[in-house]
Amino acid sequence: MPRPHTPFHELTVGQVADRSGVAISALHFYERKGLIRSVRTATNQRRFSRETLRRVAFIRASQHVGISLAAIRDALDQLPSERTPTPDDWAQLSATWRTELDDRIAQLQALRDQLTDCIGCGCLSLRSCHLTNPRDVLGREGAGARRLPHP
Repeated sequence: MPRPHTPFHELTVGQVADRSGVAISALHFYERKGLIRSVRTATNQRRFSRETLRRVAFIRASQHVGISLAAIRDALDQLPSERTPTPDDWAQLSATWRTELDDRIAQLQALRDQLTDCIGCGCLSLRSCHLTNPRDVLGREGAGARRLPHP
């Protein structure tokens, strides 16, 4: 169902949702987190600038590659007020995120490789578990299941 027409430079939250493919609730969430901004009409309805569509696309692309909303907000805060990210901005920001993503990939690969040692363990060997007790650090604290809560 088409949304009511608004001036060419402003979009309703429904229009932003329709054009971006992002749920209205997600747009409200992004606004609460400071990722996008709206102005209010005299009747207290949200209006978004057309540039919001590019910011939403930037947010979604960043999330898709695993960047946290906090990191995305920090990146957007580096841009002049309400300026949309350009291809150059994306190139610069993605270069800084690349190291973080490479680190996460290495951590996940190490976890994957450690899972091989778990085959047959069934998490019953806390002394030698590479995931819950690397290098038997808990053994120095004494015997017993140190990480299990008391009833």
